[in-house]
Amino acid sequence: MTDSDIPPPPSSRAARRSVVADGSNQPHRKRGIVTALFSDATRLDLRILGRVLGHAGAVGAAAGAVVCAFYYLLELGEELLIEALTGYARVQAAGELGDHPILTASTTRPWLLPLIPAAGALIAGAIAHRFADEARAGGTNVVIDAFHKVKPKLKRRLIWVKTLATLLTLSSGGAGGREGPTMLIGGTIGSTVASWLKTTPRERRILLVAGMAAGTAAMFRTPLGAALLAVELLYQDDFEAEALIPAVLASVMSFSVFIAVHGEGTLFATADSYPFIIWHLPLYALMTVLLSMVASAFLGVLHNVQRISQRWSGWWRAGVGGLGVGLLTMLGVIFIEPSVGMSVLGGGYGATQAAITGSNWIGHGGHAIAILLALGAAKLFACALTVGTGASAGVFAPSLAIGALFGGAFGHAMQYLWSDPTIDPGAFALVGMSAFYGGLAHAPLGALVIVCELAGSYDLLVPLMLAQSIAFVSLRKRSLYPAQPVNLHDSVAHPLPVLDVLSTIKVRKLMCHGDEFVHFDPGTPVPQLMQEVRTNNWQDVFPVLDKEGKVIGMITPELLRLMAGDDDIAAFAVALDAMQTAVHVKPEDDLRVASERMISHGLRELMVIDEEGRIAGFIDEAYIGQQYLQATRKTAEEEPS
Repeated sequence: MTDSDIPPPPSSRAARRSVVADGSNQPHRKRGIVTALFSDATRLDLRILGRVLGHAGAVGAAAGAVVCAFYYLLELGEELLIEALTGYARVQAAGELGDHPILTASTTRPWLLPLIPAAGALIAGAIAHRFADEARAGGTNVVIDAFHKVKPKLKRRLIWVKTLATLLTLSSGGAGGREGPTMLIGGTIGSTVASWLKTTPRERRILLVAGMAAGTAAMFRTPLGAALLAVELLYQDDFEAEALIPAVLASVMSFSVFIAVHGEGTLFATADSYPFIIWHLPLYALMTVLLSMVASAFLGVLHNVQRISQRWSGWWRAGVGGLGVGLLTMLGVIFIEPSVGMSVLGGGYGATQAAITGSNWIGHGGHAIAILLALGAAKLFACALTVGTGASAGVFAPSLAIGALFGGAFGHAMQYLWSDPTIDPGAFALVGMSAFYGGLAHAPLGALVIVCELAGSYDLLVPLMLAQSIAFVSLRKRSLYPAQPVNLHDSVAHPLPVLDVLSTIKVRKLMCHGDEFVHFDPGTPVPQLMQEVRTNNWQDVFPVLDKEGKVIGMITPELLRLMAGDDDIAAFAVALDAMQTAVHVKPEDDLRVASERMISHGLRELMVIDEEGRIAGFIDEAYIGQQYLQATRKTAEEEPS
């Protein structure tokens, strides 16, 4: 290469900036529009976008297809086992399908009402006991627990075991919901897709949450609320932010698949509008406080049933719960009203619909208050008997039903008490169902949006926000899901940064106790200091002590090396002249404090000084480094599965 081949150095300041920006000596050229669009600063990361869309979309589509089949078979099974055999019509919500050509019994058979739920729960319990014990009860808690494990994985067979066990339980009238099981089914689909795609544990967790959201979005036809609910349910006081967008994408896919098969529409019929009346807000607040008491009582009954049933080691205990639900149903059918008794069965969508829009069998005034309170109490005990004994059914729908029934009763009572036609009991039922479940599940936003989507209206947004705030605070120490950690820091899904890990370890646990260490008096000559330091093989910091043994300063080898360069000073100087201010930590300080002081002062070792100012020991960078390696090793163990 000749001199003429070498480009001349840039002469102007602007040209030099161009060279620095471009990373070369080539002349700066204007970029075209296409080039600018695909520069490093503006280029879309289509690879990551496609990965998120592809994985979450696959989970959503698969969950939507499974839920479509599950929904159809469940409606078919309920008509066959309940209506065709007993002769009693189910109480349904306006948006439920239930339009299969099944022959209904010409006569009613109330004596079958206790037997059918017992038989269905008994067989479902046997299947869960034989193939997958995780298929017992609702399923939401199982998914939450799996998310927070080091290896977040669900058994693939849970897809068909949970589906079959839930079909048997709910088709026969078990007083539980469909949404908890579909969360487990959807979460298992997400875990299975993650295994096929060889994802990392972090990506597996995200797909597991996406599956939870997809199952709920399809079953309830609430895509946004389901996505918010899925990321909120994982913690008591926190939410999984990075899983929100995949959960939304999966919900959109599952919702689209479901409505393509079964049609679009909301689950519940509601009033045309719910006007905002400011003086009703205190009534909503009072109702929420009362509902929080009912929710706490419901949780107590559920836990007591669980504790009692766990003493029975047999798989048949779910059948006992089904028998109890059937007896409650039969008593309601015979002694109150067939519709009241039949509302005890299943998730309670029909009872919720009646609380929202009213019904002939509910009536008005005092009669409506009594019926709604009685049905709410019966539904509370029926759900506890079903879920508490381990039958495959969720608590989501029954919680909404209980909240709606007690909320509707409160609305009717206020309307009767104040003789105010502007008080709509249906509005109180909608707010009540949201507050009841949102408070117990610690998912205020998800429950709020789901109710708005179920109602097809955001008219009640302000009362819902007020009620959710009160319920969240009132039920802060109560939860439907024991697997929920308090926040992100309590979960292995979010390991603490190394400095945060070091902040949890006290210096006293790792310090080397200073029984035998080299120290100096203030008058010790510098030549003697140098000799002692030279022959010491473990200390890097040498304390200077007064007559009482308290630390007044420290000597470092670096400082002595500087003094050694001047023989005149070194010959006449003493420790008091050579020492510097003591840099130290206390035994109750943590390793983060110790590491920060070492770095800021350029030291490899610190003195540990007690409250009296005496040496308690030493802490070395090697000890802190050992803790650092242990903390990072845990993160390194999470390799792609």
